[in-house]
Amino acid sequence: MAETKDKKKELPWSAYSEAEKKELETLSKGYIEFLTKCKTERESVREIIRQAQAAGYEDLEEIVRSGRKIAPGAKVYCAYMKKAIALFHVGTEPLENGLAILGAHIDTCRLDVKQNPLYEDSGLAYLDTHYYGGIKKYQWVTVPLALHGVVVKKDGTVLDVVIGEAASEPTFCVTDLLVHLSQEQLKKSADKVVEGEKLDVLVGTLPLAGEEKEAVQKNVLRLLQEKYGIEEDDFLSAELSFVPAGAAREMGFDRSMILGYGQDDRVCSYTSLAAMLETKPSKRTACCLLVDKEEIGSVGATGMRSHFFENMLAELMNALGQYSELAVRRALASSKMLSSDVSSGYDALYAEAFDKRNVAYLGRGMVFNKFTGSRGKSGSNDANAEYLGELRAMLDARGVRYQSAELGKVDLGGGGTIAYIMALYGMQVIDSGVAVLSMHAPWEVTSKVDVYEVKKGYAAFLAEA
Repeated sequence: MAETKDKKKELPWSAYSEAEKKELETLSKGYIEFLTKCKTERESVREIIRQAQAAGYEDLEEIVRSGRKIAPGAKVYCAYMKKAIALFHVGTEPLENGLAILGAHIDTCRLDVKQNPLYEDSGLAYLDTHYYGGIKKYQWVTVPLALHGVVVKKDGTVLDVVIGEAASEPTFCVTDLLVHLSQEQLKKSADKVVEGEKLDVLVGTLPLAGEEKEAVQKNVLRLLQEKYGIEEDDFLSAELSFVPAGAAREMGFDRSMILGYGQDDRVCSYTSLAAMLETKPSKRTACCLLVDKEEIGSVGATGMRSHFFENMLAELMNALGQYSELAVRRALASSKMLSSDVSSGYDALYAEAFDKRNVAYLGRGMVFNKFTGSRGKSGSNDANAEYLGELRAMLDARGVRYQSAELGKVDLGGGGTIAYIMALYGMQVIDSGVAVLSMHAPWEVTSKVDVYEVKKGYAAFLAEA
């Protein structure tokens, strides 16, 4: 017993074999590529579909349209409005016995372009933005930004937009007040130093020849039309976002960490997907559910509060010949879920914000948050002790390193995930994921060890739950 206890205390990296270290680096490389390539929900769904199809998954929508029936062992995916997606690997047991669900979100904090965004002031052309999600607004000034999204023309043509990622392309930024003139600005509280309406992005300064009024704005419009086929009215039917430009990178002299945009929650999305794509046939149906809008309350048609997942499950059960309203409800209530989301990592520079006995540490493995919420657990999903005991046994049997945590000190902490929404069905749910430093900043930090351990943990859950 003492030997087992000591091994549990050993840091994961020290215990890895050379083969495990190689697996870790391979996974980390794929994750860095995913972070670099997928900076919006649409880009994430597109890449997930590509990987799913390569792994033999079929489009459930096409199966339903054809009227074809499927059988246990089938691997299907269903995308919703190009911003959310679920993958199912059908087990041998009836679905009403429940599913093993990994649920994460693929939206992340950013600056969304407004519908009437372009204006000029004193020879400077800007795009007006509205920030998305909980951010420290001052972190977004002077950061190189890229423009990602879609523009939908009146005839239905969809233009995919990515400007500012390649070295040959222009980049953009939100400007800041020079320190020499900022005496009054620096007297403001941090949430007022840069206000939301000041997060407009500078996009041009050159005037259009022959124009006297709004000449810079008109020149920007000319360039948008000539280079990208975008007219001013097209902003009305566009979804465009400014995100940090550039690739995710290895971090540290020892290359032990990953620095990248949008790791909350693409770190859990990617590892959930990786675990899902390698699942073997089993009794219980495995599901990987990746959703939108978590950062703004899981609202809207593609957020977890929507009924799209319930509808997908009903279609899947119908294609299996197992559908009834009661069977769908039993399937949801009997399911077990890991709400795959990040947790705050301990940062020694801000030690006063954490309870050191109940915080996640980088490099120590998968994180469980029994509850989230804020001040008195308000708004929390509080997982049952029996469920935690079951998960502990499952992970210990497979050698997965894990830790438990809270999101900061009791009167400071606060946050939410999709866990409480899925718990409304009566299923067992707990938050589990990866510790992150600088969460919700333009660039966030994770440990390669934790990425590797959480993927192992998710794979164990899909196989054993």
